[in-house]
Amino acid sequence: LQSFFWTEAEVNDRLDQIMTRAFHQVHDIWLRENTKEDPLTVRQAAYMLAVKRVSDAIAKRGIYP
Repeated sequence: LQSFFWTEAEVNDRLDQIMTRAFHQVHDIWLRENTKEDPLTVRQAAYMLAVKRVSDAIAKRGIYP
């Protein structure tokens, strides 16, 4: 829509940054929340991050878009 033209290298660089940041965010949640008594899978940690992101977006926008 904005008529941006990126090279393949720019796309790959941006994608690498996004995926690396997402990995670290999920990994941090997994390390913080995982216990021997109540083990947490990486998938559950990713889901926790997703729910938090949606919750934050709703809080910023309010109930009505």
